[in-house]
Parts: sequence; structure tokens; C-alpha cells
Amino acid sequence: MLPCASFRLLGSFESERSRKVGGSVMAPVPASVARQAEILKQDGNSYFSKNRLGAAIDAYTEAITLCPDVAVYWTNRALCYMKRKFAVLLFEFCREWDRVEEDCTSALHLDSHSVKAHYMMGHAMLERHDYSGGIKQLQKALELGRGAKPSSYIVEEIWQVLSKAKYLEWEDMSSKRASELQKLKETCEKALLNFYAIEDSQDGTEEIADERLQQLQYLEEVFTKAGEDDRPKDVPDYLCCQISLDIFRDPVITPSGITYERAVLLDHLQKVGKFDPVTRVPLEQHQLVPNLAVKEAVQSFLNRHGWAYKMS
Repeated sequence: MLPCASFRLLGSFESERSRKVGGSVMAPVPASVARQAEILKQDGNSYFSKNRLGAAIDAYTEAITLCPDVAVYWTNRALCYMKRKFAVLLFEFCREWDRVEEDCTSALHLDSHSVKAHYMMGHAMLERHDYSGGIKQLQKALELGRGAKPSSYIVEEIWQVLSKAKYLEWEDMSSKRASELQKLKETCEKALLNFYAIEDSQDGTEEIADERLQQLQYLEEVFTKAGEDDRPKDVPDYLCCQISLDIFRDPVITPSGITYERAVLLDHLQKVGKFDPVTRVPLEQHQLVPNLAVKEAVQSFLNRHGWAYKMS
């Protein structure tokens, strides 16, 4: 993650905070203590912007000591650990991710809707190759992020990490499938050749030789077809946004009946003008409707063709 992106993440969804723990409301802290904790958080933010991560961690730790029920203190400290991983040795590298996960667990205990906590938790789980758990956390972060600020940079950042994780998961599974298919193919070919050897002792006409060749060709076709889903090809146009040309992530349909990627269309409405990019008909944000049919079709395609995550 780039430093500037890290600092934006520090401030994004800063309103994420909760005084609830395990469904119950915690006793309020004195106002003077809460103010001191906020000052420490601001100190931590200042240190973070100057890349003084150790000092930032200390400031957030003091804030947590004063007010352990504020989720953002935990997520800010987790972000420091996540960024500091680049400058430590291998053992400490692993330990930094453990600290990220620990702080995110505390933050989610306080605020289960913390986008930052789900995002960094997912990141940490991916680092220890827990693709299933990491993807689950990232999907939750994406869902919450889209609900709060659908066109924000953090939603894009979460998607990039999620799509990479999904691609790596597919790559791992695809490699295993290819290996198993190859073993099965070789076993089938060997069995056929053994069968042919037995037949040869009885009859070896040219007609039988042609039939055997055809059987081996059919076998090749069967295994080629079996591995078809794992071979990259063009993504169908109807699954891609007409503006970005990328596969849809969060498709919305306009009154004109045209489907676009939500974030791309919102950017158009804000920067270019409030009209449909294709039909030029006046368009307002509140008129956009999620295209659930296309979204389901995209998910179905990605489930079968995980390689497409690398193209999104």
C-alpha cells in the first residue's frame, strides 16, 4: 500500500466508532479523559503522516489505554502495524501481521461495521494464506464500504485486494485441478493402451487401429473440455461497463435502460455532467437502480472463470 493511500485510509470512515461491547453499552468515561484520548489520537495521526510509526503506535496505545471502547483507535494502530511490516525482518514481519489481526479483532468486537477493521483483518489473513477467511473479511468490508461511500477510494482499494485474493485462490485451485486432470488422463490412456495390447494378441486389423486412434482423440477432447473453464478468454461484452470496459463489480441501470459500473457513473455525474453518458438524457444519482440480474450473471461467470478477477 502506498503511503498516501495509507494516510487516506487512516482518515476514511473516521466516524466509525462505538461504545458498545458484545451488545451492551459500556460505562461512559469522563469528558476530560475522552478529550485527552482524542488529543493522543490526533498526535498519532500527525506522527503517522510523518512516517514516525513507532511514535504513532505509542500515541494510539495511550489513547486505547484511556478509552479502550473506541474502535478507531484500534484500527489506526493496526494500520501502523500494517505499514511498518515493510521495514522489519521476517520474524517481525509475521508478528506485525499478528498485531494487525489482534487490533482488528478488538475493533470489530467494539464495532462490527468497521470497514477499516474488516479490510485490514482480511489483508492480515491473506498474508498467512488463509484465502477463505481473508476473502470473507474483504467481502464484508466491500459491502459496508459500498453502503457508506460507494464511490470512495477505499472501496476501490478493497476491491483491488479482494480481486487479487480471489485470483490467487483460483490460481491455486486451478493448478490442483490441472494436475489431477493430467494424472487421470494419463491413467485412462495407459488403461486403453493395455487393453489394446490384449486385443492385439487376438486381432490386429487396420480397421481396429483406426478405431483406437479415434478413441484416443475422443479422450483428448474430453479432457480438453474439462479444463476449458480455467483457460482465459474474452469476457462477454454484456458483463462489462460501457465506460471503463472492465467487468462489472457494482452494476446500476439508468432510466434509459443502460447498465454502468456505479462508481464510474457517479464519477461521470460529478465531474462531467448530470446526464446519461450514452443517451445524454438528464440523470440524477437517485435514479440509479442496482442491476441485480447482471450482478448475479457476473458472479456466476467469476465463479466459473476465476482468471477474470485479474482482468477486473
